[in-house]
Formats: sequence, C-alpha cells, structure tokens
Amino acid sequence: MTIQVAHLTLDPPVFLAPLAGITDLPFRDLVASFGAGLVVSEMVASQEMVQSKPGVREKAELGFGKENTSVQIAGRDAYWMAEAAKQIEANGARLIDINMGCPAKKVTSSSGAGASGSALMKDLDHAVSLIEAVVQAVSLPVTLKTRLGWDDDMRNAAELARRAEQAGVRMVTIHGRTRCQFYKGAADWAAIAEVKQAVSVPVIANGDIVDSATARTALNQSGADGVMVGRGAQGKPWLLAQIAAELFDAPDPVVPEGAERAEMVAAHYEAMLDFYGKDLGAKVARKHLGWYMDGAATPKDLRRVIQTATDPALVLKLLPDAMAGGDRKDAA
Repeated sequence: MTIQVAHLTLDPPVFLAPLAGITDLPFRDLVASFGAGLVVSEMVASQEMVQSKPGVREKAELGFGKENTSVQIAGRDAYWMAEAAKQIEANGARLIDINMGCPAKKVTSSSGAGASGSALMKDLDHAVSLIEAVVQAVSLPVTLKTRLGWDDDMRNAAELARRAEQAGVRMVTIHGRTRCQFYKGAADWAAIAEVKQAVSVPVIANGDIVDSATARTALNQSGADGVMVGRGAQGKPWLLAQIAAELFDAPDPVVPEGAERAEMVAAHYEAMLDFYGKDLGAKVARKHLGWYMDGAATPKDLRRVIQTATDPALVLKLLPDAMAGGDRKDAA
C-alpha cells in the first residue's frame, strides 16, 4: 500500500513524526535507513527561519533536498509563513508540512511569537488563511498536521481538514488528542474517522502508536490511510520498518543485536558528534543513549558512567558492554 501526495509516492505508509529535540538529521537518517515512507523535520518557526537565513547545518537539519523528507513550519502570520515556504522550496525541499498541532505553551500562548500550533484551531478562518498563503506561495505539495481540536468542547479537526483540502492541502495527519490533553490519557483513534470521512486526501493517524498492534488498531478504528510514529521510535529506529513489514508486507528489517547493535548505537553517537560538534553533540546524545540502554537493560552503574562521561572515547569504549543485554528480539 502506498500513499500518493501530488507527484510523490510515500511507501510504506508508516511515517516518523516531528519531535522537537529528537528527530534531528542523524536520527531521521537512521530511521530512514531501516525503512520509512516519510520522515518529518523538527518544527521550525517561520519568521525566525526567514530572518536568520539558515546556514549549512540548519539546512541539513531541515532536510532540504532529501527524499521522503518533509519540512515542517509553524507560525501565525501569513506573510512569514509564505516567505518561509518560498525559502524552503528554493533550497530543494520536496514537501512542506504546516504545524497546527503543537500543544506546547510557548507555541500556543498569545505572548511573543506564540498563538500558533494547536492554538490556531480556535480560529479556523485565520488557520485557513495561513494554509492558503503557503499553498499559493509554492509549487510543492503542502500537508497539515493537527489535533482533534483545542479541547473537548471544540473538536473541529474534521472542519479544519475539509477547509484545508479546499485550500490545496494534499494530506492531513491527526494526533488523536485535543490540545488541552497534551499527551495525557489515551489517543482517540476512533475520533479520527470523522476526519477521514470529511476529506478525500490521505489521512494519517498519530498518537500512542508504539508497535504493530497499536498501529493496526489505530488503522482499524480510524480508517486512516497510514500511521505516524513518534515517541515509540525512541531507542528503536527500526520500529517503523517492523510495523511496515507486519501491516503492509514491506521487507522485514534486520534488527541489530549484540555487537551489531553496539556498532549501530556507536555510529549514531558519532553522527551526532559530527553534526552538532563534540560538546553539544555529547549532550544531545545522552537522551538517545538512555533510550538504547533502556532497551538493553544496561546495569545502573554502567549507565551512570556513560550518561555522565565527557570523553566520547570512553562512551564508545563502554557501549559494547552497555548494549550486551539487547540480544533479545524487539517485538513490534
């Protein structure tokens, strides 16, 4: 099963969600190496992007020119959204995603550059004006990621999706929670069905999809065309490929075990050091190393040494022992 977004074929229909501070270029590349129909950049604020004129690392971070990579933008001003979209297109991006689902207070608050993300669901006329500005500014396919609504009294995702399709959006991803739920409770995949029925463009289900079983249930309850995986992929970059193999007859990924897993983690660690520089890279890598060690049941003392080490050479030396407990199969 494939998803067609304008001229782009997204196969398999299992996508990596944008996660701030997590789905950077090294992690996206690693997930893509196992198999994913689409990976999405971390959200970028449109005005800041235009005014700062991204450098080499920032351009790589956004995934300009990379196949099956979507660049996600956010904002509440039509001019800056359009200008950011133009810049993204000029730099060789293949797909632009508009964020209207981020629940973070610094994004949704009315102060400063806020009142964007999921706050836009409180004013659909304004939300649609931003979508129209982006679609009209570029020839690239434009997609939308949002939530069920602002709160339980304002579940208007279906209306927003319908109007977004009329404005030219080619695909819609719905996180099965309202903004006011943040990440609490359980994602309501069945509620996504109303969105699916409201539009003819592909609809992607997102939220609490952590393995093949939850992906299958999400698809069955929502009727969606595909799934988007976020936090479930932390420490398991092969997870999307496992889900695709189980649900969509994609090739089974070779999940690294033992020494091979240690080599994969080491390569990911070194990629972060190269990308961010030694000092920042070592700090950014700690959360990823933590998730890998969760899966390997790394002893606490060894885990503590790795998490506090300032010398990358020491971390690399200790990784084989840290990953020794990861020989079990990671079931999807």
